[in-house]
Amino acid sequence: MAEHITSINRDRVEWCCTDYGITAAELAVQAGIAPATMEQFMAGEGGLTFVQLSHVAQYFGRGVLFFLEEGPVDTARVHTAQFRTLANQKPELTTKLKKLIEQVERQREVYLSLLEDLDEADRQRFAPPDLPDHDPKGAAAIVRAWLDLPDRNSFDSYRKAVEAKGILVFRSNGYNGKWQIPKDSPILGFTLYDAACPVIVIKKLPWETQQSFTLMHELGHLLLHQSSSIDDEQDLHSTGGHERDANAFAGYLLVPDGLLREIRDEERPDGVAEYDAWLRPQRTAWGVSAEVILRRLLDTGRLEQSDYTAYRQWRASLPRREQEGGAREYRHREPLHMFGDSFVSTVLDALNTRRITLAKASGYLDNLTIKDLHALEHHYAGF
Repeated sequence: MAEHITSINRDRVEWCCTDYGITAAELAVQAGIAPATMEQFMAGEGGLTFVQLSHVAQYFGRGVLFFLEEGPVDTARVHTAQFRTLANQKPELTTKLKKLIEQVERQREVYLSLLEDLDEADRQRFAPPDLPDHDPKGAAAIVRAWLDLPDRNSFDSYRKAVEAKGILVFRSNGYNGKWQIPKDSPILGFTLYDAACPVIVIKKLPWETQQSFTLMHELGHLLLHQSSSIDDEQDLHSTGGHERDANAFAGYLLVPDGLLREIRDEERPDGVAEYDAWLRPQRTAWGVSAEVILRRLLDTGRLEQSDYTAYRQWRASLPRREQEGGAREYRHREPLHMFGDSFVSTVLDALNTRRITLAKASGYLDNLTIKDLHALEHHYAGF
C-alpha cells in the first residue's frame, strides 16, 4: 500500500479550491480520488499518497512542493497583477480559462528566458509608438504605419506584423486540451500587458476574419490603455468606455478611410442577405468581415442604422459554422499555429544551439513527439 503524506498544507488545498470556485468533493472527482478519502483528508484525519497529491497539483497547475510548503498562500506571488486584472474583469472565469491564462504567463517566461540564453540583442523588443489620447482614428493611422501594413492582408499577415513588434500572439487550438478556449465560451481573446513582452491570445474561430478583429481589438487595449484585458462577444460590440475605444481603433486600423473609399455605395444591393457577396472583393483583400466594413460605413454616415441592424440579425439567424480542429497529419505544425513564429523559432534556435534538450523543446511546443519535432524543424528548413 502506498504511503500517505501527512505534511500536506490543507489550507493551501482549500485556498486553491476557493480560487477555482470548486468544492473539495468536486476536486476529488477531478483528481480521481475517492470522496471519502478527500473528506477525511480535509478534516485533518489522514493524508494523500504522492500520486494523489500529484493529481491535485496537476489539476490546479501547481507543483507538488506548493502544497508541502508551510504558511498561507501569498496571492501576489501566486497570481500576477495581469492575472488578477483579468479575474477582476470577469469574475465568472472558468477553471479552464484561469489555467490557460497562467499557462500563457509561464510560456512568456519561457520565451524571455530563452531569449536571454540566446543573447539575441537584435530580436525585436516591444517599443510602442506615442499615440494621441482619446483619438482612436488618429492612433489607428499611426499604428497601421508602425506595423507597415500593406493594403492586402489576412489574419496571418496581421499576426506576423504584430509579432514583428515584440508582441507574442497565441491562438488557442481547435482540440479539447489545455491550450483551448472552450468552444462554448463567450471569451474571444485576452491580452496580458507587460512593458517588456506583452501577449495577445486569440480564440480560434471558424472565420479568420473574426480573429483579425479580435487581434486588433486586443492590440488597442495594449497600445491605447497599456493594460491587460479579457473580452467576450459583448465587449467586441460595446459602445462604452475602453471597449468602445478598442473597437473603434480596430475598425479604423483594419479599414482606414483610404480603403473605405473603394466601396461603391451605388452598387449596394437592396437585401442585406446580399451584402456579403457585394463586399466579397474587399473582404478577401483586407482580411476582414463584412460586418467590420459595414460598421465603418455606418460610422461615416454612408449606411443607415436600420440596414446595419438588419444585417446583424440576418447573420445571427444563420447556422453556426462548426469549428474544425485541423488535420492531425500536420500535428507538427500545430505549435506554430498556436504560439506563432516568434515563440517557435526561438525554441528551435535554443534547441539547435544546445541550450535546451529535445525533451524541453517538446514540452515547450505542446508536447510534440520527437518525430513531430524533427518534422517541424524540417518545415522551418523548407524541406
